[in-house]
Amino acid sequence: MKKIFATLTVLAMFSFGSVAVMAQDAAEAAPVAEEVTVDSAAVEAPVVEAEEVVEEAEGGVVALHKTLKTKFIEGGAGFMAATLICLVFGLALCIERIIYLSLSKTNTKALLAEVEKALKNGGIEAALEVCRNTRGPVASIFYQGLSRYSEGVDVVEKTVASYGGVQLGLLEKNLSWISLFISIAPSLGFLGTIIGMIQAFDKIQQVGDISATVVAGGIKVALLTTLLGLIIAIILQVFYNYILSLIEGLVNEMEDSSISLLDLVVEYDAAQKK
Repeated sequence: MKKIFATLTVLAMFSFGSVAVMAQDAAEAAPVAEEVTVDSAAVEAPVVEAEEVVEEAEGGVVALHKTLKTKFIEGGAGFMAATLICLVFGLALCIERIIYLSLSKTNTKALLAEVEKALKNGGIEAALEVCRNTRGPVASIFYQGLSRYSEGVDVVEKTVASYGGVQLGLLEKNLSWISLFISIAPSLGFLGTIIGMIQAFDKIQQVGDISATVVAGGIKVALLTTLLGLIIAIILQVFYNYILSLIEGLVNEMEDSSISLLDLVVEYDAAQKK
């Protein structure tokens, strides 16, 4: 009987322990569920806010577009369109120059190393082949100079200097047109300013009285055309200066590499005469 009672007591203790453990696990799981619910709500809130920000941004773009369109019409379609044409053509020329100058860049150190190796192994013909297969003004100058090697080192030096001037002219192509559009854009703006002021004075003469409402339209035309012309001139001027910096870098590479080429030619010529 005592053994049965002891056995029942042990089973009761195990059962109570298991229930207590399950209750504790349930109590610990409840806050986690609450935390997960709170976290999901916190995640949904930024998503809604992000959608609102996107909608506000789209609305701002639409409002800006309408404002620019209105100001364009108020400034006078004729002068505003002519000024924008300066921007379009000027940017087209700037982009063309930037692409051309970017493609004209050459790894001059690698080119000089290949030319030197070709001169040692295959002579002038091998060096000419290297220059022929390389893109850029530096390789063109090398090719023209090496092609005149048979006439002497002095002729090679003069050829390199002369053809360097030709390549410089190609690098500076269309820069005069970009400069022209930089000058025309604000000039058209100032012309619109003068015409707007004339319109304002014409209205004053017709009305016979000076008031803000009479002159406001003409002055608005004057200010808008001037503003657009100055903005376009500033944009084109930035691109123009960037193009000049690219040209200066290429010219420096051309001059340095030309001197190095002449040194290689002199060294090769001395080796051939031995």
